[in-house]
Order: sequence, then C-alpha cells, then structure tokens
Amino acid sequence: QVQLVESGGDSVQSGGSLRLSCVTPRDTFRNRCMAWFRQAPGKDREGVAHINTWSDATYADSLKGRFSISRDNAENMVFLQIDSLKSEDTAMYYCAAFSVTGYCPSDLNPADFRYWGQGTQVTVSS
Repeated sequence: QVQLVESGGDSVQSGGSLRLSCVTPRDTFRNRCMAWFRQAPGKDREGVAHINTWSDATYADSLKGRFSISRDNAENMVFLQIDSLKSEDTAMYYCAAFSVTGYCPSDLNPADFRYWGQGTQVTVSS
C-alpha cells in the first residue's frame, strides 16, 4: 500500500503562515504529478494546486496568490506554503499523487488522483 505522509499542519492565528510537507515513496513520486487538496467540515474536497515533475504549477483560480506549491525531486517531497492565512483556510489538507505518470491533468479533480495521504489539519483562528 502506497503511503503519502503529510505534516506541518497547526493551529495558527489569521495572517500567519504555514508550510505543509508531504513525503512520498520514491517509486510513486518519480515523474508523477503531485497535488494538494483540502476539505473543510461539511464541504467537498477542493483542489488547491498541482505540480509536475518539472515544477510547473497550477492553482485553483479561487486560491491564487496566497498558496505556493513546490517539490524536491531528490527528497521525494512536495510542499505547500500558505501565507496570510484566513479562517476559511481551516481544513484538512491532503497530499495526492496523480494516477498516471508523465503529466498533470488539466484540472484538480480528486477522482483523478490515485494515491492519498491521511491529511494534516490546519486550523486558523481570528
């Protein structure tokens, strides 16, 4: 069973920043599109961003500007930097790997991502 492991979630004040990390088994990470999703209580899982193996990134239109996805191919890790945190950013954040290798999908549909972590909780208080 493929295991993606997220970390870095925390309880923070609004306006703060967090850097989430996800470590992925090498064979899963290599040449594969990686993404971050989030899910707030009572809401559907929402795509935040994805990044291909060459570090070309795509962001959800509604979330551009405060989120930055990056990856370290040598360490098999993907990161999500979140700045100027708002209460509406409160959610469980999940790392995911795309179902096939070589490219990223055109959008951020959770159904297209085969491998998932257990999530890391981000809670923002005002």
